[in-house]
Amino acid sequence: MVDPLLPFELEEELDRDYLVELAQLQLELLKLQEHIRAQGLRLLVIFEGRDAAGKGGAILRLSQNLNPRHVRTIALAKPTAIEQGQWYFQRYLHGLPDPGEIVLFDRSWYNRAVVEPVFEFCSEAQRKRFLEQVVDVERMLVEDGIVLVKLWFSIDRDVQAERLEARVRNPLRRWKLSPIDRAAQANWDAFTRYKEAMFSATSSESAPWTIVRGNVKKRARLEGIRHVLGRVDYPGRGAEGLRLEPDPEVVLRAT
Repeated sequence: MVDPLLPFELEEELDRDYLVELAQLQLELLKLQEHIRAQGLRLLVIFEGRDAAGKGGAILRLSQNLNPRHVRTIALAKPTAIEQGQWYFQRYLHGLPDPGEIVLFDRSWYNRAVVEPVFEFCSEAQRKRFLEQVVDVERMLVEDGIVLVKLWFSIDRDVQAERLEARVRNPLRRWKLSPIDRAAQANWDAFTRYKEAMFSATSSESAPWTIVRGNVKKRARLEGIRHVLGRVDYPGRGAEGLRLEPDPEVVLRAT
């Protein structure tokens, strides 16, 4: 058993095969980033999922060796009083990628589809209005040339419980705990209900949802990167012997 106080960098050094594969995929990400920069493309990746599903870890591994001048991670705090009076999407649109840039949303406008209704931070009318508008908003982004990738990291209930407990035990990770995290298990069924309604209403042809099965963190990170790499055709794609097609047992389209 790994010591819960062991920093993740040291923990991952125990798995050399994983680190080699991760490094190979990160080299591919550098090729992708250079192509996006050179061609003035725009890539937006949305990371969603339950609390402790592995979103932050996946974002870190995807971005850690990219050129920081051309990649941003957006993780917005709760809306201010002014933002609460704005059009719901307004504060998120400021974070859209510029030409040549990759933007990673650590949670996104989809807060209104799942988290907010579970905790009654929005009304049912506001949730329904969001579901009606978001497909059109995303269609316009895609039609304007943004490459939009929507990832939902999925975990089982017992896995979430274990990870949340690990955060409690580990002072290096305790900052991740919030009142919402602490209520995650009690609200499991409500999250499931709203998540399924979100998939049904917002997984469109132009912006489909992709599920990444995240019970095994390292596997989810690698396969998630493979999926992102497959969304843009870039020069020099693929080193000899490197698998770039995502494992269909881990990465699948939401239905």
